[in-house]
Amino acid sequence: MKNSTAFSSPISEPTEIELKLALAPAQRNALLSHYVLATSPQQQHLANTYFDTPAGDMAKARIAVRLRQIDDRVLQTVKTAGKGGGGLSTRQEWEWQVPGAQLDQRGLAALPPFEGSLSTAISALRPALRTDFTRRSWQIDWLDSHIELVLDEGEIVSGGAQATICEVELELKAGVPEALWSLALVLAESVPLRPSDTSKAARGNALGAQQWLLPEADTPAQWLHRATMALDAYHDSGLAQHLTITQQALATLAAHPQLNENARCDAHTLTTALTDNGQPTPTYGVAALTLAHRFAYQTTLR
Repeated sequence: MKNSTAFSSPISEPTEIELKLALAPAQRNALLSHYVLATSPQQQHLANTYFDTPAGDMAKARIAVRLRQIDDRVLQTVKTAGKGGGGLSTRQEWEWQVPGAQLDQRGLAALPPFEGSLSTAISALRPALRTDFTRRSWQIDWLDSHIELVLDEGEIVSGGAQATICEVELELKAGVPEALWSLALVLAESVPLRPSDTSKAARGNALGAQQWLLPEADTPAQWLHRATMALDAYHDSGLAQHLTITQQALATLAAHPQLNENARCDAHTLTTALTDNGQPTPTYGVAALTLAHRFAYQTTLR
């Protein structure tokens, strides 16, 4: 999926397809005891620095520029804004090895996202936030597809604020996206997982600015996306208003005239299946994923 060449610029335009699920730290053992994760995982510590200009040009363009250190290797990554919703994203991603902890500006300049007006932003890029986490990863064959399942645990630090990272990512390495939905639903039946639509970079940008902007909504897919992002914002900010917005968005979704009978039943389930502190029950996770599956590819992600 990703282009990786030693100390050189990327030469392709790969696509990353993944499903992101938030997990409460208290539910880690429930996930680790699931039969799908019966094999021993690979474990790595990832230290990541994200870059932006003083004017926030990368955040505005929804582009992530990252240096990641894994043992003695440093990888440079560029990700564009994703399309999808309900945790699923399809985005362009370029990744290649660099000699050290300095941005490869020449490599950036060769990428399509930096053609045009953003080309002048490259020289102004500076460290903006960091994420440090332990990643456990499993290789899973599922529905004639190959999926990498990772559990990331650590923290985001931005502008003096911090937030906990505890999330599951299912990345399609080979096969069809349908396999991601199938595997996620099997996990969610017994583990309280929920879709998450906010990347680590976007979470860090919001933390640094102490401003959580939410998308407007009209269609059912957009209302689910708004609810999902508001719930992401609630858990990072601790502000009750975001939980209220989540509940309002879910109620609007449940009453939406475009829903068929089955979708309306799932949407109504969502309105009562969060705990008082905004954590999902397995019932919430299954209903949210079922709806998100129906709505997939219909929204632009942050």
